[in-house]
This record gives sequence, structure tokens and C-alpha cells, in this order.
Amino acid sequence: MSFKQAKELVERMEFSEIALKKAVTNLEKSSKNFEQTLKHQEDLIYKIPEANKKVSYMAIAVAVNIGFVLGLLVAKFFL
Repeated sequence: MSFKQAKELVERMEFSEIALKKAVTNLEKSSKNFEQTLKHQEDLIYKIPEANKKVSYMAIAVAVNIGFVLGLLVAKFFL
């Protein structure tokens, strides 16, 4: 192997090492972002029952109000 070939081989290995370091860095960043995304999704999943409970209370309140209004209308027609 000539000196020139050895030099080219070393340069390729350095470029490969740089590419691998970038890939590992990107993989670490992606992993961190993925973990943060999972944390946010987990938080949302825990908040869904509370939101459903609030919607249920609002539906009950609306039903009571509609019943009250209908009761007033029925009372007006009979009185």
C-alpha cells in the first residue's frame, strides 16, 4: 500500500467517524425529543377523564336549563 492510498484510507475513516458522530448526536436528540413527546402524550391521556367529567357536568347543566325553559313554555300555554 502506498502512502497516498494510506492517506486516502485514513481520510475516509475520519469522514466515516465524523458521520457516525453526527448520526449518534442526531439519534440522541431524536431520542430526547421522543421521550418529551411521550411525556406530553401521557399528560394528555391523564387529563382526558377530567375533561370528560367537565363536559358531562356541562351537558347536565344544559339539559337542566333546557328543561327549565321548556317547563316555562308549557306553563305559559296552560296558564
